[in-house]
Amino acid sequence: MGKAYNVKQAETKLLSVEGLSKKYKKTSGVYAAKDVTFTAESGEVVGLLGANGAGKTTTLKCITGMIPITEGEVYISGYSIKKDPVKAKSQFSFVTDNHSVFLKMTGKQYLDFMCDVYRVPTEKRKERYLAVEDSFRLGGAVGDVISGYSHGMRQKICMMGSLMHEPRLWILDEPMLGLDPETQQSVMDYITAYARSGHTVLFSTHNLYVASEICTKAVIISGGRIAKILGPEEIRLGGRRLMEYWYHNDDDGEGR
Repeated sequence: MGKAYNVKQAETKLLSVEGLSKKYKKTSGVYAAKDVTFTAESGEVVGLLGANGAGKTTTLKCITGMIPITEGEVYISGYSIKKDPVKAKSQFSFVTDNHSVFLKMTGKQYLDFMCDVYRVPTEKRKERYLAVEDSFRLGGAVGDVISGYSHGMRQKICMMGSLMHEPRLWILDEPMLGLDPETQQSVMDYITAYARSGHTVLFSTHNLYVASEICTKAVIISGGRIAKILGPEEIRLGGRRLMEYWYHNDDDGEGR
């Protein structure tokens, strides 16, 4: 059983994942994620690293409440994703890897829709749009119908929409896939600046270069289990080389 956090703890420990485990079939002994435990605090950029099939997407979907957790608990700003899902979900935005979006809307209509959902005041919407447009650079295409967007443009509009209400926790599944190099760098810069402004970012990736450049914490997952958690000092000193070691040399899959 997870414990409830008080308000003071929740201010810094924005995300707490406690023994998260997921089996897709109750009768099966195979876990897609097993005993995943880590935290993400205000100002952190946390990378969930692993090869394809390691359990990254399953973990993110459990954290965000998209699929039920078999065992364990997730707290977001002190709210349980299982017991208080509405309040927990109001604390974050999640950009999935399939970039589902309303294709018959224009980009602007979609951004307005996201503002409506999260009750962004009318007077603040232009300010928020300009802030994200500076990084994602849709330009005049924001007035076009989304069905005509390329894969990369759909990815951009999903990211922009997820940021319109300035979520305390921004969660992304493989955010760099499909983006051109210039936009990738802009997104990396935005993630870094967003965290420095007091927000928290959690994203999955198998791109070790991106992780080593922007992460303050790296949670390396293999076979659904945590292989290693690298803190800021380890990343600063070891960077990509240390990430590669744990990425490729997990002997038993047990978290350390």
